[in-house]
Amino acid sequence: MLRRLFKDLRFSVLPVPGKVIAIVFFVFLFIFPLFTDKSYYMFVFATSNLLVIFAVSWDLLSGYSGQVNFGHALFFGVSAWSVGLLNKYLGWQPWATIPVGTLIATGVGVLTCFPALRLRGPYLSLLTMSFPLMLIGLVMAFKKWTGGEFGISGIPEIAATRVGEYYISLIVMTVSVLIMWKLTDAGSKYVRTGLIFHAIREDEIAARASGINTIRYKILAFVIGGFFAGLAGALYAHILGTVSISSLSMVMSFRAIIYVVFGGIVSIYGAVVGVYVLQTLLQLLGVGGTTWVGQNQILIMAIIVILVLLFMPEGVAVWVRNKIERECPRCKLTNAAWRKECRACGANLR
Repeated sequence: MLRRLFKDLRFSVLPVPGKVIAIVFFVFLFIFPLFTDKSYYMFVFATSNLLVIFAVSWDLLSGYSGQVNFGHALFFGVSAWSVGLLNKYLGWQPWATIPVGTLIATGVGVLTCFPALRLRGPYLSLLTMSFPLMLIGLVMAFKKWTGGEFGISGIPEIAATRVGEYYISLIVMTVSVLIMWKLTDAGSKYVRTGLIFHAIREDEIAARASGINTIRYKILAFVIGGFFAGLAGALYAHILGTVSISSLSMVMSFRAIIYVVFGGIVSIYGAVVGVYVLQTLLQLLGVGGTTWVGQNQILIMAIIVILVLLFMPEGVAVWVRNKIERECPRCKLTNAAWRKECRACGANLR
């Protein structure tokens, strides 16, 4: 087992610059608490870890399967509010509220996808945009139980320290991203969902004509997206200790889109880069919203994304990858951009 792992590392990972950078980055995340003991930094990175799950789940649903969702905050928010209500009125603790909140979000994903299946393009996007707005209306209509615009506070933390919360969020994020990456990998020998999602996005009619049950896989995309967005929302509520209507707002939905577009849509790692570059840096510079940067994060992110779309239309992460990697025209194997010959077949790369 170790011999095979070493062989894969030597021949499949180390020769590919992008994979090496990803491994180094994740190693850094796991040892980050060794370099600082400031609770604010732990809080910033813990929330960023959860926003990574949220952004990647949007990329899976909207980027890979083509079901463009402008109301992805619905899954995130309904899970967060479920956590708050279950704790406030039933006294449930995190070990119970997190899985239940995640399952509720998954169920909402199933329910919302049925009317969405009848629509495409901008009509689908407008329909999905309306769902979180409807839920906000319900929250405001039942202020006596939900707290209205003030939300619910006093939600118990998932760990005794910020470092503990950081590692919990980091482990959950790493596992979630790996699962979603595998589910969207078109080249996987064992999981075919990625290839089918690609086919549906490119030409749904052709996919249906080839025998693919497109409705089933659309539902699956909504279920997976709802599950992971709900998982992020449940953990987010416990780390913040409160839940408010901001978790259902249009701003929350567009955050996921901004992160993915900035890093690179239909790439998984693009969402990861988008969150850590935009969200984490702006939070660190904004010092919790007490400076101009902290008070205008969305405006700054929107300007940055516009500039990225102008000069790097595929996203920052994809642009960097294209600069440091090159695909062999003969065997399609990924090589470092500075190689003159393919490491497998010896084809000329210049």
